[in-house]
Amino acid sequence: MSRRKAMQVCPTPGCPNLTASGRCPGCQQKATRARPTPTSKGYDARWARTREAFLRVHRTCECDEHAALPAVLRPLATEVNHRDGLGPLGPRGHDWANLQAMTKSCHSRHTAVEQPGGWNDRD
Repeated sequence: MSRRKAMQVCPTPGCPNLTASGRCPGCQQKATRARPTPTSKGYDARWARTREAFLRVHRTCECDEHAALPAVLRPLATEVNHRDGLGPLGPRGHDWANLQAMTKSCHSRHTAVEQPGGWNDRD
């Protein structure tokens, strides 16, 4: 015997539509359309070249936790963080003094704390 799942209100603030699960089709379409692409945020071929060159020189993680370790004990960096948080389109987007090599986990943790609305926003 199969049971029907109760309809629920769309979780988008202010939307009264009922849906079987997740967002209603209209809100889902708006959310997908509204999200900027990485390329539109400056993560393009120029950024790929800057990132690659920076990681060739800065091979290990430079986060506060790992920077305190001797170089031979630091994990390899795989991502580049913008210290000013503005990304490649910021005024110092390709300035090496504004960049910081990090591991994936360190960069994710840093981004979650520093960016407004991040999954670990402290407001």
